[in-house]
Amino acid sequence: MKKAVYFAAMVLAAVAGTVSCTKEDNGNGNGGSEETFEIRGRVTEDLTLKSGSTYQLTGSLQVVAPAVLRIEPGVTVVAADNGEINYILIEQGAKIDAQGTASSPIVLTAERQATGAWGGVHICGKAHSNKAAKAGESLTSEIGNAVYGGNVENDNSGIMKYVRIEYSGYKLDAEHEANGLSLYGVGNGTTISYIQTYMGADDGIEFFGGSVNVDHCVVVDCTDDCFDWTEGWNGKAEYLVAYQTDPSCDCLMECDNNGDDFNATPVAHPLISNVTLIGNNSSDNKRGIRLRAGTQVTLENALVCGKSKGISVETVQTRQALADGVSVLKNVLLETKFVEEVPEGETSIYSSDMFLADGTNKAGRTFTFTNRFVGTVDGIGAVDPSDDWTKGWTR
Repeated sequence: MKKAVYFAAMVLAAVAGTVSCTKEDNGNGNGGSEETFEIRGRVTEDLTLKSGSTYQLTGSLQVVAPAVLRIEPGVTVVAADNGEINYILIEQGAKIDAQGTASSPIVLTAERQATGAWGGVHICGKAHSNKAAKAGESLTSEIGNAVYGGNVENDNSGIMKYVRIEYSGYKLDAEHEANGLSLYGVGNGTTISYIQTYMGADDGIEFFGGSVNVDHCVVVDCTDDCFDWTEGWNGKAEYLVAYQTDPSCDCLMECDNNGDDFNATPVAHPLISNVTLIGNNSSDNKRGIRLRAGTQVTLENALVCGKSKGISVETVQTRQALADGVSVLKNVLLETKFVEEVPEGETSIYSSDMFLADGTNKAGRTFTFTNRFVGTVDGIGAVDPSDDWTKGWTR
């Protein structure tokens, strides 16, 4: 027989909202119990989610400056299936300190195990965005309406390491939707490392401007784009994996400067290296890497395989940056095509169907993987079979 006892938790006085604890008798007669804490509201002082407990997210959890949300290794947060808009949001000046380990990752998941079940994680920083705010208004996040942007490029919003985000992507309306991890104007003082998003709606990880650097990130089966940048993001990213089987996926990597103004500054120009992007089980009009809307990029050591177009290039600005050598593709191995919009009277930048972008043709090469995303061709890619950094903490 199970019984539940509810009481106010002292450590939760820092939250200007509802937080309670449920203790359930385990029914074995020895008085043992499991604790589940319910969390929601505005966090105005430091709050720690402790190892050994499960936390149920029953509404929005919005962390306000100068508070820090600390999440210890092994913690599981489960978003309730209660009709609420459940998400975690770190406002400007607040921080997250979520440091799991490979053997004890932090898991942010949902009671309803389906894409779009909850709103994921949103971090708002003080670094740049090239999106123009309306007169008298500030830039605000799509979910939570929190202010972001500024000119503090080394802004520090905290650390996320060995964190798995599952079943995210809640859609508020046609114009507002959540990703797995949304990074709004996040500065390069922030650490984002060993992150997985799993079976989320919309994008896996999206960058809205900022200068944040990321590494060792895995996106599996999102419904839109695995990795997406816009608004002038110019950080570094290394060791990225995308694995797609959902036929609705648009791009393995969608890359914009600014969709409203292709010439907006600062121009997006991230440095990306050691990448494995695997299939998306989609029709030929889907893209592997879609470079567009004026973006620039330096992409090195990337393996792009699957039924989608390997790389597509759109807009005059993006194509010109490649032609001029401002953007660089080096050691990029495609299983399918390089496709570009070529203005009338001009010639193609590249023409090989399957190539290393430094000019070496690799037609006829097949790709093999020892598991879902472990395998390299000529040493190109994110994960080497002899050193699988995805083991133990991903799904």
